[in-house]
Amino acid sequence: MRRVALITGITGMDGSYLAELLLNKGYIVYGLIRRTSTFNRGRIEHLYKDYQNRGDLKLLYGDMTDIASIIYILQQSQPDEIYNLAAQSHVQVSYDTPIYTGQVDALGVLNILEAVRILKLPSKIYQASTSELFSGDPKETPQNEDTPMKPRSPYGIAKLYGFNIAKFYRNNYKMFICNGILFNHESPRRGENFVTKKITLGLSKILKGEEREIILGNLEAKRDWGYAPEYVEGMWLMLQQDKPDDYVFATGETHSVTEFCKEAFGLKGLDWKDYIKIDKNYIRNSEVWELRGDASKAEKVLGWKPKVKFKELVKIMVDFDCV
Repeated sequence: MRRVALITGITGMDGSYLAELLLNKGYIVYGLIRRTSTFNRGRIEHLYKDYQNRGDLKLLYGDMTDIASIIYILQQSQPDEIYNLAAQSHVQVSYDTPIYTGQVDALGVLNILEAVRILKLPSKIYQASTSELFSGDPKETPQNEDTPMKPRSPYGIAKLYGFNIAKFYRNNYKMFICNGILFNHESPRRGENFVTKKITLGLSKILKGEEREIILGNLEAKRDWGYAPEYVEGMWLMLQQDKPDDYVFATGETHSVTEFCKEAFGLKGLDWKDYIKIDKNYIRNSEVWELRGDASKAEKVLGWKPKVKFKELVKIMVDFDCV
């Protein structure tokens, strides 16, 4: 009997890589997508063409803020595994849209969990969490599953609710629910409003003569940057275990935005300092200077370990954008 998975946020970076992984493993994959005036299937269009006609990939319209639509989708799909990746995932945007961010990233999680409970489904559930949980001046570095969580943005606070309500349902209703605490992870499919993609796309436009500079904010912020396809494999591994638990996924290395710029421009023989300009409007009031994760638990229990490190990651993104 083929396993069935439901992915919310399937059109996002992680959702598209996860859909690829599961389809290659023989799953039937359902994806929840929002109804908009234009199609937003760019990251999964190749999958849609290859698998939709065979019935292996099915897209259903729904809304994370509407539990009725969630219940309908769960009834239609009857998933063995649910991967809740849907979110308003940009930290800076969460300052501009705090209510929407809370509705999707916090109450949207509750809608999924309550719908599964109401329907009495035996589904295993993955809840996408984030290193932003540790953004409130963490007292220890690197951060692991036991590090106190004190987020300092509307995004991080909403995600903390999602993290805690997932643990509540796991403990009180004995549901199989895992939180994946993923540190920054990038890829060629990264959204254009994230700093890594702004750099590699900006570099491409500079090489083509379309732009003369890239406007960024805090160049000294340090992040633990990994490779997205490896992180979605970790999501899958979590739901293959006998017992649910929470796991950090990270490389254990930090690199600054400056280092990313230097590495990317260096691959094309350019000096990044000639092209990067700073706009103080892009610097957050509650800037997080450094986050670094400890994924030793994931390595010990799941056998997960990152292979793509910083320099290779930058090269993958530059090679994709600068063709």
